Amino acid sequence: MIRPEYFIEKLRENDIDCFAGVPDSLLKNMCAYITDHFDAAHNIIAANEGAAVGLAVGHYLATGKPACVYMQNSGEGNIINPLASLTDQEVYNIPVLLLIGWRGRPGVHDEPQHVKQGKVTTGLLNVMGINYEVLAKEEDKAEKQITKALKALQNKEVFALVIEKDTFEDYKLQNVEKNDLTMSREEAIQTVAAALGAKDCIVSTTGMISRELFEYRAAMNQGHERDFLTVGSMGHASQIALGIALAQPERRVWCFDGDGAAIMHMGSMAIVANKAPKNYVHVVFNNGAHDSVGGQPTVGLKIDLPAVAKALGYKATISVDSKAELEKELSTLNSQLSTIGGPILLEVKVKKGNRKDLGRPTTTPIQNKEALMDFLKK
Repeated sequence: MIRPEYFIEKLRENDIDCFAGVPDSLLKNMCAYITDHFDAAHNIIAANEGAAVGLAVGHYLATGKPACVYMQNSGEGNIINPLASLTDQEVYNIPVLLLIGWRGRPGVHDEPQHVKQGKVTTGLLNVMGINYEVLAKEEDKAEKQITKALKALQNKEVFALVIEKDTFEDYKLQNVEKNDLTMSREEAIQTVAAALGAKDCIVSTTGMISRELFEYRAAMNQGHERDFLTVGSMGHASQIALGIALAQPERRVWCFDGDGAAIMHMGSMAIVANKAPKNYVHVVFNNGAHDSVGGQPTVGLKIDLPAVAKALGYKATISVDSKAELEKELSTLNSQLSTIGGPILLEVKVKKGNRKDLGRPTTTPIQNKEALMDFLKK
């Protein structure tokens, strides 16, 4: 395995000292090292992967030095536009080093949402005309691949290093951002889910939120037919929920979102507000972290999400940070929907982390979809 410090310092020796991206579990040890050894101007956790490419372009324009953009392979879709219409040699001809975590690699068991992306990871790079190497797990072999990547950057090319599972050695983050919040996300999810009506449905975002919602239903001996578990497509749960809410205006629809997901495509909140579905509640469980991929920080607790929602046109906004406050607001929220209507933003501030024994959904995505569609017919 490769020591994160070896890999990152090798890049720094060659004038790559700016990193931007969206965290991935396969890259968490490398990201942790970057967090501990680079200042905030040289390590930017971006809203989404395409934005990270934009940051890399700005850094190159200002310094003449290429930057490194890291991501899970699910983020390839977000980078296609800036790679094709901005950095490409036939447009601005700007070099970028891509580090791409290869979830769902063929022949390696992974979650269903990663299977297709895993199959097309290198194919997309080929179609885009981007040269790449699957990074070796031995430092001497990896050094040769890094040298190849550096030569490509010198020629003003985009080059990708594709990272498999267990490529980097463990590295424990020293600069851990903590918050003083006491309510767990799982407790908050249980509290909100318990307050819903029998005909209400939930669209939950990717990662821990969907997993914790699924386990709550199982623990309560309830079915899962009222919940759409958005196991992939990070950042789009609010629009899935909007589509349901507009098609079934008599049914209350709750979007269970995370701060990282909401920020990733924050422009979608403007569309929710503009369409003004009276039956829509947007719940953002905000712990200021990308909890599902290693706990790297977001800006979630550093910004005023309710103020953003209010400015966009949400009918009401609520922010709580304790179970007692949450229960109190939930007791009146349904009446608010009946009087002023939605959309309503409910920000629930929670502490980082999750149970170590947290399971995964035992139903397939197709089973989940079919059960929900049957429920929505009622």
